Amino acid sequence: MTFFEEIVISTQGNCDIVNITDKTSAIINKSAVKNGIVTVFAVGSTAGLTTIEYEPGLLKDIPKFLDKIIPSVGSYKHNDTWGDGNGHSHLRSALIKTSLTIPLVNSEMTLGTWQQIIFIDFDNRPRTRRIAVQVMGDK
Repeated sequence: MTFFEEIVISTQGNCDIVNITDKTSAIINKSAVKNGIVTVFAVGSTAGLTTIEYEPGLLKDIPKFLDKIIPSVGSYKHNDTWGDGNGHSHLRSALIKTSLTIPLVNSEMTLGTWQQIIFIDFDNRPRTRRIAVQVMGDK
């Protein structure tokens, strides 16, 4: 059995971090899949998905870390080509990646106690974002 639904969120850009764990769980519950996998996919090339302990310190540490390894202000050939100033956003997306696959057991994601799914918008402006969620497995 396969079930598909999208999450739509509004973001502020500039490393805006949104916890989508509850929205993903709600889709899994709608799917009626008991055992299988859920794949969560950020639609776009300037965003990322990962898991963290969603707490205030990490919400500050992640943007600081990313700005250290891929500065938002810098010389990027993408910016020279398109003039949109978001070359760093594409590189951050390539580093963090745009999808996650999580095993499901008894209709529950096998996340650790403090592990939540986060969407990060790396772009340099507010956006409306789509996140594809596909649940696959047995009822």
